Amino acid sequence: MHKVELSYLLSPQRGKDALIRNPMMDILHAVSEQGSISKAAKALELSYRHVWGALKDWEQTLGRSLIVWDKGQRARLTDFGEKLLWAERQAQARLAPQIEALTRDIERAFSTAFDDNAHVLTLFASHDAALSALRDQTSAHGLHLDIRFMGSVDAMAALNTGRCMMAGFHVRAQPQRNSAAAHTYRSLLKPGLHKLIGFAHRHQGLMVARNNPLQIEGLADMSHPGMRYVNRPEGTGTRVLLDDLLTEAGMVPSDIQGYDNQEPSHTAVAQAIASGAADAGLGIEAAAREKGLGFVPLVQERYHLVCLKSELPTLPVQALLRELQSDEWQVTLDRLPGYSGERAESGKVLSLRAALPWWSYRKEKAA
Repeated sequence: MHKVELSYLLSPQRGKDALIRNPMMDILHAVSEQGSISKAAKALELSYRHVWGALKDWEQTLGRSLIVWDKGQRARLTDFGEKLLWAERQAQARLAPQIEALTRDIERAFSTAFDDNAHVLTLFASHDAALSALRDQTSAHGLHLDIRFMGSVDAMAALNTGRCMMAGFHVRAQPQRNSAAAHTYRSLLKPGLHKLIGFAHRHQGLMVARNNPLQIEGLADMSHPGMRYVNRPEGTGTRVLLDDLLTEAGMVPSDIQGYDNQEPSHTAVAQAIASGAADAGLGIEAAAREKGLGFVPLVQERYHLVCLKSELPTLPVQALLRELQSDEWQVTLDRLPGYSGERAESGKVLSLRAALPWWSYRKEKAA
């Protein structure tokens, strides 16, 4: 069975019909109507050589003849060619409403590109419920966030290689200078190159079953026999946080059954716990509440956005800063479980040294 691929054209105005155009069907129809290759080519405003070559190429591709090639006779379609035209007419007639709806959806999507007041900002970031809420808010105001969720480390790397305009990562409010977080992010941020932007404060903790039937109070409980943990992959900020918490508790990864069991997002971890596949996993409170789980808070984090200094004055970034500084965003943030806009300095450009007390580029460079 041959497969179908759809395509579309952008033009100032629509054609005379709402059909999905296909060059082969257009040529077959023209040959059927005009009775010759040359007249069909003229009707389509194409050269004879182009039409003749296209027909030969399609015949070879399909393994069937399309035209009866009798010299000196009126050109006509083969039985197969006639059936192709019939099948296309049937499909177009049946799918006309869906084709019209699809066309209008595509037109609405592309209208943003032609709107000088609309902006698109590409953001690679650690998984976060507040970012999803921000995307909903900004799109109504003409700022479209093209968000790709990935690990904090991968997001920062993408920013530094030019694959996105902004990245999002999270750290504890006061991580130690020799922590895994400090070691991981310090080398990814450089003065004069990056600008740090305040976004939100949030809680991370252990997501557990509803009402916490196992009475889990902290990571130490996860070392008890029979406890099942579900982790996040390497390169995620939550994995970095877990490793720091284990070190501070005097624990090692082998103390936790399930350390090597990984899920790609906070939501996926919550689902694993809700389904009974695991007893606990580190994540954000919003993901736990969404799945009806219990939540044991462990740390407060600062979620930061970062962009290149050269991008700070651009229209998309400036539009984002205005959204983050708005009263509407503060209300949205305060309504999210586990989040707080208080003292988060949302939308403010921050000093690396002030916001990240463990960060010291010069000292690290000298070492």
